[in-house]
Amino acid sequence: MNLPESPDYLNSLQGGWEALGNGAPTLVALAQLCARSMVEGARDKTPLSVEAKAILYAARNRGVIEVRGVNTAFEATARLLAVYIEEDEHRTIAFRNRERPQVTVRFFEAFCQLCRHGLVLHHLYRDFSLTDRGFAIAAKIEREEVAEALGEATEFGLHD
Repeated sequence: MNLPESPDYLNSLQGGWEALGNGAPTLVALAQLCARSMVEGARDKTPLSVEAKAILYAARNRGVIEVRGVNTAFEATARLLAVYIEEDEHRTIAFRNRERPQVTVRFFEAFCQLCRHGLVLHHLYRDFSLTDRGFAIAAKIEREEVAEALGEATEFGLHD
């Protein structure tokens, strides 16, 4: 595989293993997708996946989304980057599944789709939110349309 030789790419990994261990290259890529959509407009015109709609639905009230991994977890599948959503001030759900990592990956790819569609805005580090357009689309999604996908999320308290 040939990597680009641009200084931008080479400088993006200055933190080395520490940055990689915190998911920095992937978070940078997500932030760039969001920024590109903000500046150039959404280019992705494909219909939203049911997983993307489930993320929107879950985030419809607060709009707060976090992408994080648990780098101290013993099992590799528990260390994968995943999408976390604050449903309210006391409850967070994670689209993560240790036993079925494909679930974690499917929802992560759905989050990428939301970034490409301009429905998510990057703020700081692993913190994202819905855009105004993201809130508007989320408000139109019916629970029945995404109930099965929402059932794949893990629920826990805000500070777990």
